[in-house]
Amino acid sequence: MNRLEATRLLVSLVGDSPIVASLGHPAYDLFAAGDRPANFYTWGSMGLASSIGLGLAIGRPDLRVVVLDGDGSLLMNLGSLATIAALQPRNLVLIVWDNEEYGTTGGQPTPTAGGADLAGAARALGVSQSVIVRTDRELRDALAQPSRERGASVIVAKVSESRPTMKPPLDCVFIKQRFMRAIGGPELATEGGGA
Repeated sequence: MNRLEATRLLVSLVGDSPIVASLGHPAYDLFAAGDRPANFYTWGSMGLASSIGLGLAIGRPDLRVVVLDGDGSLLMNLGSLATIAALQPRNLVLIVWDNEEYGTTGGQPTPTAGGADLAGAARALGVSQSVIVRTDRELRDALAQPSRERGASVIVAKVSESRPTMKPPLDCVFIKQRFMRAIGGPELATEGGGA
């Protein structure tokens, strides 16, 4: 399965759960798969989608929080897996689109192309619900597993690269305010409309 196909499947399965997408291709594919207010697209923050999702999961334990990350991005902040393991938020699902390359910057191979195992790293750090999936059926099954009793889960989906077709809005203030309204935390509009 390619990354866009996997993203479309994910969107069809998670209902109204908020989705935090890493910058670049994961955000582009999420936008193309179905833009909605409960999508939070990150910009200029490589490696931080897992941390943003963790904060949201802790702050809103009533929501199932889904994070879309890339293998290169997660490798930039591998320490987030240790924090996720320590806190074990039962409502956090971290999905890593592992295409074994830094797709946004030109397709250079990531360490996963040489055998680095992100699901194994997550398990070694204490996230016991960590799996690798390779097919749409395996992704569907992994997402169906209840995590409320066992803590956070990490799903590393081996995907092929897909060419981004659409880019989400770049107005970070708009994205944040729209997202906050969608999850029930409205904020006052800022002066000047944002950057």
